[in-house]
Amino acid sequence: MRHAATDPELLDLVRRFVTPGRRYLRLGGSLLRSSGPERVVFARELVQAASEITPAELDVLFEGGWRERKTASWLVVVAGRTEFRSRIGELLLASEGPYAGAAYCVTLATFGDSADADLLCRYLDRYLPRPDLDYDQGFALGALLHLDAALGSERASRYLAAGGLWQQWTDTPPPRNQDPQKYRQVVHQLCSFASECAELFAALETSTDT
Repeated sequence: MRHAATDPELLDLVRRFVTPGRRYLRLGGSLLRSSGPERVVFARELVQAASEITPAELDVLFEGGWRERKTASWLVVVAGRTEFRSRIGELLLASEGPYAGAAYCVTLATFGDSADADLLCRYLDRYLPRPDLDYDQGFALGALLHLDAALGSERASRYLAAGGLWQQWTDTPPPRNQDPQKYRQVVHQLCSFASECAELFAALETSTDT
């Protein structure tokens, strides 16, 4: 893992793409509370950043800490860079640090392909049997439910079956009273914002080309 404090290249990218307007903090739950002009301005700034950053620079951000990886994941989904799908799946599965996992789940859910569902299932298969690890199981299941609705599939059903992995994980101490449908709703709202930004990004790219 690279550290901005000792890596001039990463530090420059953090200053350009991660910390402006405390972007890395606003990418997540706070988006659900934003509306009106504030939401529009933030979306436009995010889209502009997604259009300016290069794939090589995204690679560098993904080598950083949670702030860099979380921001990079959002910039990837806004720009529709599905070539980073495997990288994001690997980072989600590795779960090397906090706070970025939800962004990976939202990115995969927004990409909206069966390959993204495969990556979420890999994560759930590894971490639902680990009640000692309270990571991003809820967001991963919410993202899978979102994909099931979009794809007309039922891949989440085996986790949600009575006595299944989700029940085992939530029932094992410490008890977790987590409603997967609430996670699905949150993921859906974040995916909606990501899709709005992706449309703005496409429009920006079209205007630039012409």
